[in-house]
Amino acid sequence: MSSLILGIESSCDETGVALVRLPDGGAVPQLLSHALHSQIDMHRAYGGVVPELASRDHIRRVLPLTEHVLKESGTTLQDVDVVAFTRGPGLAGALLVGAGVACALGAALDRPVLGVHHLEGHLLSPFLSEDPPEFPFIALLVSGGHTQLMRVDGVGDYAILGETIDDAAGEAFDKSAKLMGLPYPGGPELSRLAEGGDPEAFKLPRPLLHSGDLDFSFAGLKTAVLTQAKKLGDDLEARKADLAASTQAAIVDVLVRKTLTALKDTGMRRVVVAGGVGANKLLRAQLNAACAKRQIRVHYPELHLCTDNGAMIAMAAAMRLQAGREQAEKTYAFDVKPRWPLDSLK
Repeated sequence: MSSLILGIESSCDETGVALVRLPDGGAVPQLLSHALHSQIDMHRAYGGVVPELASRDHIRRVLPLTEHVLKESGTTLQDVDVVAFTRGPGLAGALLVGAGVACALGAALDRPVLGVHHLEGHLLSPFLSEDPPEFPFIALLVSGGHTQLMRVDGVGDYAILGETIDDAAGEAFDKSAKLMGLPYPGGPELSRLAEGGDPEAFKLPRPLLHSGDLDFSFAGLKTAVLTQAKKLGDDLEARKADLAASTQAAIVDVLVRKTLTALKDTGMRRVVVAGGVGANKLLRAQLNAACAKRQIRVHYPELHLCTDNGAMIAMAAAMRLQAGREQAEKTYAFDVKPRWPLDSLK
């Protein structure tokens, strides 16, 4: 008999709720419905995420989103078999909202609950796509807070090959955009502006490109963007698209080259790209082209599932249960993990 898993995501500035069906017999879990509310408009006035405001908005949104998901899927709360939530990493206050609501629902319904790792949700989100991957594969996790290359041999079987030693790729996009005077959220704004610029206009550094390992560093690139912006002075506005294109090219170049090195070092023939930066058009185009030459398969989440969402949390919970990596329990005393290394999972 199949099971229905309700997933709740509240780690930062998106409130997501989704319902996934876990079928018997080892078939890939099926997404029935999902709903998402972004807080971008609210935080734009402050130039970044305000944790207290984020937490308060999650409280307002999570139950209406849950009602929407249930109605759209033609189910009721009584049909839910497991309630999953993001346990970490993320903003502590925001995580507590999702954890509290999930455990309250579990207790009220007498259903088990399951805390999920946010990055594992991103990592497994391509299994929601029309072209799901197969294990094993190399994973490039790229978001505002994380940039990691991992070897993935199965659910819960993760080995970090390299990671950022300072700013993540998403931070490099966002901070560079802020230095150019672009509005929040900066990363997508920079990418849009870059479409009309010359990626070779400015010679920006590619940190650790030839380091011999698979680690990343983007803080130096941010400093180089600041230096170039100051040099341009009053000409910055006229050259902003070129600077944006050059910045994006530097970030993408490093991500692609390191990913190809990881594939070569491990002998893997499949790569998964997940996280918010995975929606970047240039990254997809360059990685697809490079992997096509090497006959390597590339998998991504659907574009609307690249950002934080409840579907990836419900999916990760379903896959952990299916793989026997986890048991959902009727334990409603909860905690959260704002810092939680992905490779610590079993």
